Amino acid sequence: MKFLNRLILSLVGAMALGQTLAQEAPTGQVLDKIVAKVDNNIILESDVQQTYIEALAQAQQGMEAPTRCNVFESLMINKLMVAKAEIDSVIVTDAEVMLQTENRFNAVLQQFGGDESMLVQVYGKTAEQLKAELEDVIREQMIVTKMRGKITEGLTVSPADVRAFFNSIPKDSLPLFTSEATVGQIVKKPEVNAKVRDEIVAQLTQFKQDILDGKADFADLAKRYSEDPGSGAQGGDLGFYRRGELAPEFEATALGLRQGEISDPVETQFGFHMIQLLEIKGSTYNTRHILRIPKATEEDLLKAERYLDSLKKEIEAGKIEFAKAAKEYSEDRATSDHGGFFTDPATNSNRLSLRTLEDPVLYFTIDTMQVGKMTKPIRFEDPREGTKVRILYYHAKYPAHRANLEDDYEKMKAAALRRKEDDILGSWFITAKEDVFIDIDPTYDRCDVLQGN
Repeated sequence: MKFLNRLILSLVGAMALGQTLAQEAPTGQVLDKIVAKVDNNIILESDVQQTYIEALAQAQQGMEAPTRCNVFESLMINKLMVAKAEIDSVIVTDAEVMLQTENRFNAVLQQFGGDESMLVQVYGKTAEQLKAELEDVIREQMIVTKMRGKITEGLTVSPADVRAFFNSIPKDSLPLFTSEATVGQIVKKPEVNAKVRDEIVAQLTQFKQDILDGKADFADLAKRYSEDPGSGAQGGDLGFYRRGELAPEFEATALGLRQGEISDPVETQFGFHMIQLLEIKGSTYNTRHILRIPKATEEDLLKAERYLDSLKKEIEAGKIEFAKAAKEYSEDRATSDHGGFFTDPATNSNRLSLRTLEDPVLYFTIDTMQVGKMTKPIRFEDPREGTKVRILYYHAKYPAHRANLEDDYEKMKAAALRRKEDDILGSWFITAKEDVFIDIDPTYDRCDVLQGN
């Protein structure tokens, strides 16, 4: 089998799910048909076409373009992983999928200013329809990731492996990277004043009393007042979660209740919850909740801005390095663990193209800055936690260049590791395909994906 070399995706990073959705409206209907079946999983001609177009867009950055057979083969491997995951009892939970779906959907929605009606105008689909589509894709993506991790567990590459991989690429085939930047941030979440918090606690306490007195219904209140976009429309029902999957404060409260009992308000990082335990089944439990998120007042935001402004002055005066300040004071774990710098999750490199920064406001802010400078404290919207404040640091800019080991070691290391993974997955594919039913449309027989050569 001519196993697909995923160097394209390894070097430029995994394509952001929803990127095409956020940037392009559908241009017309595509005549579709099933071109492959792997047990109960199907591949459509439109899947091959769309993936092929996206892969070609990646190849425009100086890398070898894939063939349609490469793309078809890659999709077949993914479907085989999904089928084998079911056989091998490798699962992802509904909770994991729901969280990822909400995060990805909110990132897309932000590009329309949070206006869900725009989605209908642009795509002819409601928010719920688009979420359902995203959920299916995300579930498969997460299963494939988990299966790939299981198959290649413990795999590493040495510096010698990276050098050998780099030297194996013909010099005239080395990818051309567009200009890149290293960008950092320090984030402060405003501390909501006590009056707002007390008002929310009082409201939830009244909700509980109204339910107990028979004056209100939990599900109706959740639909009207809960600020959890995932469960509110379902009357607050969260479905079954395993222990350890929800916020510790939430779980401790929920599991301390009797079935049907309603809790007093409890606070987590997401806000205040009123929880009802519905059922415990083995190591899982089902709850519903009403979430109310305290909103920062103007004074709360100004306090956060003053805090970051003072920290910025200390950095500029040389009293503390930016990376140290970010690790100690930033309230965004995704970046603070890396000294405040944004990183490409596919390569773990903090050198990335500006287009990798998904937030368009962030992109345009950096595009107008001078290298080495920091912004004043600026406000931004976190899809889950509301308005926050941050300072941005434009640390360095790197011109467009051909790949080299000195500047692109982390990217090459990721690509070398992916090559090793591909070799292992190639061997796995040869044996795993015997465990499932596979049927391929004659139009793709030429790709020989089942031959194992």
